Formats: sequence, C-alpha cells, structure tokens
Amino acid sequence: MRGRLLVPQAAVEKIRRIIDEQGLRPGDQLPPQRELAERLSISRASLREALSALETLGLIRIEVGRGVYLTDGKPPDPVAAWRFADLYSPREVYEARLALEPQAAQLAAIALPDAALETLSSTLVRMRTAFEAHDFAQAGVEDSKFHRLIVEGCGNRMFMDLFRTVDAVVTEIQTLPFAQEDRIWETLEEHERILTALQTRDGARAAQAMSDHITGAAGRLGILLGAGRAAEPVAGSSL
Repeated sequence: MRGRLLVPQAAVEKIRRIIDEQGLRPGDQLPPQRELAERLSISRASLREALSALETLGLIRIEVGRGVYLTDGKPPDPVAAWRFADLYSPREVYEARLALEPQAAQLAAIALPDAALETLSSTLVRMRTAFEAHDFAQAGVEDSKFHRLIVEGCGNRMFMDLFRTVDAVVTEIQTLPFAQEDRIWETLEEHERILTALQTRDGARAAQAMSDHITGAAGRLGILLGAGRAAEPVAGSSL
C-alpha cells in the first residue's frame, strides 16, 4: 500500500480527467456507473466511494435512479453531507485523530527517510496549486497523501494498521473544512509547519504542529476539541 493511491482516490483523479477530456459542464451527466467502473477497471464499490468523495466536495450530484450530474462545484453544508454519520460523528473522528496523529508525527520526525520528506514537500506544492485553482477535490487527495505518508513512515505497525482500517473515513473528513474557502490557506500553513518540524527532525515540534492542525481543522467545522460534547450526540444515539 505504501507509495500508492488507494483505489477510490485514484478513481477520483481518473474521473476528473474524464470530465476534463469530455469538456463536461455543470448540469451534464457522467457516463453510467457500470460504464465508468469498466473504463476505470475498478469495482462498483470502489467507484461508489470515489463518487461519494466527489459529491461531498460539491463537484457532482448523485440522483438515485437517474444518474450522476456535475454541479457548480460549491460544497454543500459539510457536516450535513457527512456520509459516515451512522458510524462516527465528525467530532469522534477528530478526537481519534488527535490521539493518534501527533504521536505518529513525533515518531516520523526520526523515522522518515529523506526521500519521504521530499515526497511530502512535493505533496504540499501540489496542494497549494490545487487551492489556487479552487480544485478542492485534488487538494483533498494531496491532503490525504500527506497524512498517510506520515503515519506509514512513523515505524509503528499498529498505528499504520489502525489508520488503514478507517482510511475512507479519515480521507473524507480531511476535505470537510474546505467548505470554508476563506480559510483554506490556514490548512496549507498548518501542513507547512508540520513539514518544517519533520525536516528538522524535531519530534516534539512535529507533534505540536500536528495537534494544532487537527484542532484547527476541527475548529473550522465549528468543533472545539476539549470543549465538551453536550451539543453533539454520539452516532447511533437515540438522543
């Protein structure tokens, strides 16, 4: 899995290329899902994940029984569009990330080889380019790569396995704060601080930068980590 995009993420990029190549515009319909799956050589399940990610970013609209249509690219309300609500609330995901990823960053500051640091740097260059183009789907792909490289490079196999089991959840939640376009540059600046700490092999600083980033991302969704949970019921609760 290391060094490779997961199938749904790779499919997102391929679908975007199909949209560009065919010159599709808002309101146009994508090819039927069966045809798309065949063209991309992926399963229908992987295709559904890719389409759900694009819908969360507001780039497509899935109409059951009718098809998939391009939209104007304006993201819907991020929390309302959260498709894992039956499993976890966004707060729960951010709380779990806050418990795991700063420690992974601290370990990665020592364990990551120089080549991986160069890859992380390239990922942020592409993220900046995507933000400048308002290409939030691609920015989300680069964001996911960045975090995955850190966890997979931290040297702790249990961290890696835990992260992989919820990869789709983590990948999607990383895109939700992009709905606030006036604050997207905060995301890039936070990632740059993480990278700087990793490049200087400063584990404590890397952990703090990662903690600040996750707390900031949650805050951009109105989730104040550590501020209590009374206003947000746990997924599956009858409240």
